[in-house]
Amino acid sequence: MTQPRGPQAPTPDTGAASHRQRAPRAVRVAVLTISDTRTPETDESGAYLRAELQAAGHELVAYRVVRDDAVDIRSALVPFTREATVVLCSGGTGITGRDVTVPVVESLITKPIPGFGELFRMLSYQQVGGAAMLSRAVAGLVRGAVVFAMPGSLNAVKTAWEGILKTEIGHLAYEIERQAQPGVLPGAPLATPASVPPAPGAGGGVATGIGRHRKGGRDE
Repeated sequence: MTQPRGPQAPTPDTGAASHRQRAPRAVRVAVLTISDTRTPETDESGAYLRAELQAAGHELVAYRVVRDDAVDIRSALVPFTREATVVLCSGGTGITGRDVTVPVVESLITKPIPGFGELFRMLSYQQVGGAAMLSRAVAGLVRGAVVFAMPGSLNAVKTAWEGILKTEIGHLAYEIERQAQPGVLPGAPLATPASVPPAPGAGGGVATGIGRHRKGGRDE
């Protein structure tokens, strides 16, 4: 007598492996640094992300530095989410009075991705211990793009990129684009033109912001 079979594990054709195989090799990405002190010339975290994206073959469509101000952050994020599939933000995720990135991002999110913040704090805990709880790193879908808000320090950005995003960015793009997101028109024009990014380390001309990151030798 044939025994009933239990639930089968996903096959490569239906699981994450298949999705990764179908994922685009080049993803449209925008980078936003939130800081009251950094400029494109001194923005190490932004330069690191831009260099990593270029090395991985992704398309950097915009880059800006804005200050720790809710209006400035929102004014940059909204056009970025119309132009890019993935938006990488660094800075302003701590708990001080000037840390306003998270509430701005959360006000725009239509589909939260709580796993990013959970994984980031898990990885950070292995490096800095209990101080990891001070980070409110967050991610979610905004229109037809996914936005990641990370702490501003170079070490934190490296943790997020190397530990989470580097291998999954194409998969993310595939998941976002394989079914139309409700209320999103593909190819919607930018309300304002995105900044043209200079080469990492070249500085020059993008909207320069002025913002806070470093507190007592640490970035949050």
